[in-house]
Amino acid sequence: MNTQQAGGGRKMEGQRKKQARIDKVLGNLGIGSRSEIKKMAKQGRITLNGKVVKDSGTQCDPECDHIQVDGSDIVYREFIYLMLHKPAGVISATEDKFDKTVLDLISPQDQVFSPFPVGRLDKDTEGLLLLTNDGQLAHDLLSPRKHVPKIYEAKVVGALHPEHIELFKLGVTLDDGYVTMPAVLTILEQGDENQPSLISLTISEGKFHQVKRMFQAIGCEVVYLKRLAMGSLKLDETLPKGKYRELTEDELQQLRASNQ
Repeated sequence: MNTQQAGGGRKMEGQRKKQARIDKVLGNLGIGSRSEIKKMAKQGRITLNGKVVKDSGTQCDPECDHIQVDGSDIVYREFIYLMLHKPAGVISATEDKFDKTVLDLISPQDQVFSPFPVGRLDKDTEGLLLLTNDGQLAHDLLSPRKHVPKIYEAKVVGALHPEHIELFKLGVTLDDGYVTMPAVLTILEQGDENQPSLISLTISEGKFHQVKRMFQAIGCEVVYLKRLAMGSLKLDETLPKGKYRELTEDELQQLRASNQ
């Protein structure tokens, strides 16, 4: 039996029901327009708690009632949590007039939940991006008071020295005078005049273009940047660029626990 999923708002407190028109619930799922769903109801293709619904305006509780369309369950849930392997050339926004956004990479079935990117990666930056409609979790991950660590891998042109590791530990003064929080710089592969260095960097804040500006401050240039982790959440390296999957229950629980 196929299962469809529909998004919605917050759960009601206690035992109070969250009533909604059945055509609105199904419309939000993308099953059809209101007129199409009305026709489906008249054809007897929609059931509510085992009974055929002929009136598409019938009220239902999508959290508790058993809704089926053509024998497929309509499963209500409140939130969605997606791990996206963001490719370069796509912007971290919900909409844009000129560029492709990360939401353009999400299926219509998942877009009905109205997910949004948690934080942002630059257009030319790849890697881990979390999309969700859980505003509280997003706030916790982005709150400056939480200092959620983020791990990046980068290719850097310019001379890197051991003293830079110590400088990053102390904090780097950016072009606007801001001194960053301590960061952990690891030189994975030392480059030369023909080959960029490969580095790993862990930061605990998210200033505008921060990683690039930190290296600019020491006379270097980031030519490739990829985020590998945010808090406890690590990029699934088996996930191709441009693809996404839902978080596992363990990943979600660990992410919540790490931000309490």
